[in-house]
Amino acid sequence: MPIYQGQTDSFKVQLLNAQHNFSANTFKIALYAGNASISNSTTAYTTTDEVTGTGYTAGGNTLTVTQTPTNTGNVAFISFANTSWSSSTISAAGALIYNSSFNNASVAVLNFGSTVTTNNQTFNIYFPADLANSAIIRIS
Repeated sequence: MPIYQGQTDSFKVQLLNAQHNFSANTFKIALYAGNASISNSTTAYTTTDEVTGTGYTAGGNTLTVTQTPTNTGNVAFISFANTSWSSSTISAAGALIYNSSFNNASVAVLNFGSTVTTNNQTFNIYFPADLANSAIIRIS
């Protein structure tokens, strides 16, 4: 099963039940190998097929919210600061954003389009601009 990109189904339901707080909870991003089965049905962070390697710690990086929940033009959105793993030797094809403050609940899956490999280099994740038409998490 290829890595699915988008918000997870459980996140959408949990959001309506007020179980995610982007102003107070801790969100993380974990990296996954190309054979990972992470998709819209992923409900929580898993170590299955998570990458391993120099410069990477299981569970990934803590994300910094750069745009707290806001609304522009009938679109509510939030965004995160870019994150990276310096001096890393890893190969990843996707990532999982999850809420470590709420049972490691999944938020969104990212598909890189191909496997990205570093060899004692910095592995970067660049998030789109925190605008209503491009933020990583948008509700319209």
